[in-house]
Amino acid sequence: MPQEILQQYFGYDRFRKGQEELISSILSGRDTVGIMPTGAGKSICYQVPALMLEGLTIVISPLISLMQDQVDALRMNGIPAAFLNSSLSADEYRATLSQVYSGNVKLLYAAPERLETESFLHIAEQLPISMITVDEAHCVSQWGQDFRPSYLKIAEFLHLLPYRPRISAFTATATKEVCEDIVRILGLHDPFTLTTGFDRENLYFGVQQPRDKFHALMQIISSHPEQSGIVYCLTRKLVEQVCEELCENGISAVRYHAGLPDEERRVNQEAFLYDRVSVMVATNAFGMGIDKSNVSFVVHYNMPKNLESYYQEAGRAGRDGSPADCILLYSGRDVRTNQFLIDHSSDNAELDETTRALIRQRDEERLKQMTFYATRQSCLRQFMLEYFGESAKNYCSNCSCCKTNYEQRDMTLEAQKIISCIYRLQQRDLQFGAAAVTDILRGSKAEKYAKFRFADTLSTYGIMSDVSEKLCREMIRHLLAEEWISQTGEFHVLALNRNSARLLREKCTITLNVVKEAPPPEKKTKSEAVSEHPELFEELKKCRAGIAAKERVPAYIIFTDAALRDMCEKLPINEMAFLSVSGVGRRKLEKYGDPFMDVIRTYIKEHPEI
Repeated sequence: MPQEILQQYFGYDRFRKGQEELISSILSGRDTVGIMPTGAGKSICYQVPALMLEGLTIVISPLISLMQDQVDALRMNGIPAAFLNSSLSADEYRATLSQVYSGNVKLLYAAPERLETESFLHIAEQLPISMITVDEAHCVSQWGQDFRPSYLKIAEFLHLLPYRPRISAFTATATKEVCEDIVRILGLHDPFTLTTGFDRENLYFGVQQPRDKFHALMQIISSHPEQSGIVYCLTRKLVEQVCEELCENGISAVRYHAGLPDEERRVNQEAFLYDRVSVMVATNAFGMGIDKSNVSFVVHYNMPKNLESYYQEAGRAGRDGSPADCILLYSGRDVRTNQFLIDHSSDNAELDETTRALIRQRDEERLKQMTFYATRQSCLRQFMLEYFGESAKNYCSNCSCCKTNYEQRDMTLEAQKIISCIYRLQQRDLQFGAAAVTDILRGSKAEKYAKFRFADTLSTYGIMSDVSEKLCREMIRHLLAEEWISQTGEFHVLALNRNSARLLREKCTITLNVVKEAPPPEKKTKSEAVSEHPELFEELKKCRAGIAAKERVPAYIIFTDAALRDMCEKLPINEMAFLSVSGVGRRKLEKYGDPFMDVIRTYIKEHPEI
């Protein structure tokens, strides 16, 4: 039965990894927690059971834009769905309530704030509720990266229900600690919990350390002509600057951050979703719940403050399974900016001092792990997956470290020199950061070091003068990442630890992957994604755009790019063949099949050699 629902309404022949197990758990009546990466199909896991269960399923979702997208997509598939939020007029709200009470809605989306309203409590008292689904469930935990106090209202709402329905909760990123919070705070009863794995093989992960970030950004955008992308910046000011420069360079870009008027944010988001512009430049205020399937690249202009945020934001690329690029443009200044934001955060102003200190300590540790990722010399995917508790191979073939031509270099002697230098400085009650230690090791003549008379009195002064500044800094970063040395204090000065002494005493070998030659160009052009019949792909996109404009919905809600590519491969010209296209169910065949099959027939007629 679930398989039939999947085919009839969603147009897929088989379930993805983990979906069937989670659906079975829900149908058995058990509370269920699903941790699945962005793009892995979390919504299917509660939408399929909702269609099979008697009564109403309430989906608690954090953002209006997410509800709108989900409900539009469900309605396109012939599924009765609705939402209740502040975007509705009084008349629209009453009309939606009428539909709910008449039993014409199977899935009702609502924000957690809506749960306290009298009208919503009345629904809970009067109607049979088969399931409560909590989407973006990590928002319930103060240890999560997107804690929202309003999510704590969910538990209060559950206590007010005349009977307890089954509860399901889903999120893309949750550490063990956050997962335990989800179970405890929502009061789940012996839940079935499944983590499907965090790996998304279609995503390329890359880190660059360019001297000119904007030039690097322009190169990335030019390698994705006419494709959609998101550029994340740490600050509003930088969003404004980058967006303005992109527009001056002929890129159709819009901006999004919390400081803009609501109407401008709405218009800009809509322009991006409807493919009227190709690039969205934004702070992390943009993205949660954005179900745009054809994002081909996500560039982080600055390093985020933790891997949870990075993975969630980068994961907005390639949701339809197509190859996509996730590239981080890193500089040491990003670390300092993030530390400043942590130091001056007011998000947790209502927490007690002890909890606030614990959260700050957690944020600083997460920033350290994010920095290790950004400066890593071996497989990025391995580091990320292991961070989330998943074992991984040390070579993925689809990240900048694995694709770059490295040679392995023995840096044991250099590591001992670095540690000796830190030790000699500590003997003088002096501590410096990585930049200053690099200068001292390379024998810098800078005036700021003259007062210390290092050239005459410090044995480690200049002992690495034959090593470039860049390589010396890489070696220090590597020693930090592998915990042979530490950083302490407000200014992140270098310090020794137990491992430092062990490196000097024992026969340890330290190796570093060093770039042997310039890496190959990191490009995935549209022609690579559509290897056959690129002209047909463009015609199908035009057909889709026309229908989307007429129905006033984003193009990907009609059909995703992945579905169009499948049409290019299968060339369906009858109903049975069109139903075999990925993402085509009976409802979409009846509604859209004819115009798309007409395009394909015309193309075949014009290309008799096919």
